[in-house]
Amino acid sequence: MLPPSNPEAEAATGSPKASSPANPEFPKETYLTWYEQMQLMRKFEEKAGQLYGQQKIKGFCHLYIGQEACVAGAVSALTKGDKWITAYRDHAHPLALGTSPNAIMAELFAKATGCSKGKGGSMHIFDKEVNFVGGHGIVGGQVPLGAGLAFAEKYNKTGKLCICYMGDGAVRQGALHEAFNMAMLWKLPVIFVVENNGYAMGTSVQRTSNVTELYTLGESYDMPSEPVNAMNVEDVHNAVARAAERARAGEGPTFLEFKTYRYKGHSMSDPAKYRTKEELEDYRSRDAIEAVRHTILTNNMATEEDLTAIDEKIKARVQESVDFAETSPYPSADELYKDVYVQQDYPYIRD
Repeated sequence: MLPPSNPEAEAATGSPKASSPANPEFPKETYLTWYEQMQLMRKFEEKAGQLYGQQKIKGFCHLYIGQEACVAGAVSALTKGDKWITAYRDHAHPLALGTSPNAIMAELFAKATGCSKGKGGSMHIFDKEVNFVGGHGIVGGQVPLGAGLAFAEKYNKTGKLCICYMGDGAVRQGALHEAFNMAMLWKLPVIFVVENNGYAMGTSVQRTSNVTELYTLGESYDMPSEPVNAMNVEDVHNAVARAAERARAGEGPTFLEFKTYRYKGHSMSDPAKYRTKEELEDYRSRDAIEAVRHTILTNNMATEEDLTAIDEKIKARVQESVDFAETSPYPSADELYKDVYVQQDYPYIRD
């Protein structure tokens, strides 16, 4: 059974706990897909952290461990062709969308076989094939880009939308408010998502924002806005599905506050001394993956042996990605001038 919630830890972060429904509202195939997707994100990120410690991955590296339901629930609620954009904590989104773990791990290794040809690294993962329009390093910089992607979908009458993720620190950026106003004015098909894990880098939301219920910021633009328990994959799916229905009906954007929690520091260089061990362990005890596992087992959707087989398959996939990355070549020097301009003969100076 899942342990009861800890009100003190919840008050400290503003993040609710994961739960396992007594009566599952989705078929077993959905729960098994969620389990496999979230386990892939988790094991990939754990391996990335290990490799960073071995200095095989260098530069910045922001892990998604603990926040997996934020992506898995959204993927199941949206359709192929919808656009995705996020900030620099960006490994998990393309994994869930179907990008090869090989290509992402190679990118972390700065190898030519990476999905950004080894030139983007951890913070700038892109994959056009799955409509993932990137991780972006400027805080809040992806928010107006997300609105622009949605504008293109509306202009071209595709019936598709854009889901735009950001961290809680980004809501203090002026670009967000400009984008919110324009998105509502033009009724753009965009779902804005703030992944509120309680801390903007190492500073709690309570210390950085006068408004601590972040979803209420959307209400000043008359934008439909709501908080979501994003430690619960069912709640994420349902909230995104409602927002997608509004967007496709021409009713414009939605702002969702995904209340979640990250188990690691802001990046690999952050020891996370601003929170207690008790708070961290309290959240680990209500892990979203374990909640889905609990639902699967208690409702006889699969056996322990079935889930172990999935775990072993994921372990092998992650190890394959490491082997691929380690044996791949680095980009050649002439790659420095490629993919800078769409116009191949653009007259810029090289020397």
